[in-house]
Amino acid sequence: MPKCTGVLQVLLTLVLLAGVSAAQQPAGGTLRQIIPGHYVYSAGTFNSGIIATSEGVVVVDALGSEAVARAKRQAIAATIGQPVRVLVSSTHHNQYSKGNLLYAGALKIGHENYRTDLLGLMQRETIPAEEQLARLPTVTFRDRMTLHLGGKEIRILHLGRAHTRGDSIVFVPQDRIVYLSELLFVNQFLFINDGYGLDWLKALDAVEALDADIFIAGHGPIPADPRQTRQDLRRFRQMLADVRDAVQREIARGATEDQAVASVRWSQYEKLQGYEAQRETAVRRLYRQLTGTLP
Repeated sequence: MPKCTGVLQVLLTLVLLAGVSAAQQPAGGTLRQIIPGHYVYSAGTFNSGIIATSEGVVVVDALGSEAVARAKRQAIAATIGQPVRVLVSSTHHNQYSKGNLLYAGALKIGHENYRTDLLGLMQRETIPAEEQLARLPTVTFRDRMTLHLGGKEIRILHLGRAHTRGDSIVFVPQDRIVYLSELLFVNQFLFINDGYGLDWLKALDAVEALDADIFIAGHGPIPADPRQTRQDLRRFRQMLADVRDAVQREIARGATEDQAVASVRWSQYEKLQGYEAQRETAVRRLYRQLTGTLP
């Protein structure tokens, strides 16, 4: 298939978060049916979407290790009984891409920026060339692409920069369900080291405008009634808006970036997982984007 068109504190934060993330993603997980033909595999707070069709399975995000990926594939085989045909990847971070190694027989799809940023990450970490090749997508796209598998239309969409430059979402119109990967965090503060808060808000608005009822997060619990996920989406969007607005007010009063970092707090979110680790990063990323200095 052809390619489709269409300063120290920060480093310390990254190291700490990497350790936390690894601890939270156990080798084993749980597979839950959301609605007929749609499942979520959860390992700790990390979610991977699974779409089952009569012609095979589409997996959204491989997650963070070969062990997790192996356990997930075993659960798919035992519960669904269909082969995995396609892997769609959204976040290039290791917690979502190391499991790609277990999908040698699947068509691996990712946005063109996902491929570029994953390759850059692996080169910085001096990953062996063979492993790099095994983790990279075999098909890339620019704006959107559509799969037709087992009678389902499966849309893979890039809505612009958000959590990273290369996020993808997966929308199944006939089932009114969309898999958002790390565009949506539930009961957690946003992780924005590589994110673009203003664009992220626009992407979430585009998501809510989709003809969907169920919005599957990349992080956090899925409600017993999956239609309540729209409220999860709205709460997370409000968090992003609150982050933006607080930083914008500091800029309006003439605060420097460091002054904004020193003063901006969101008391309504301070008990959320990730708040202390990511508060400064969120202020700096939004400050730089709002002032036009974010690359």
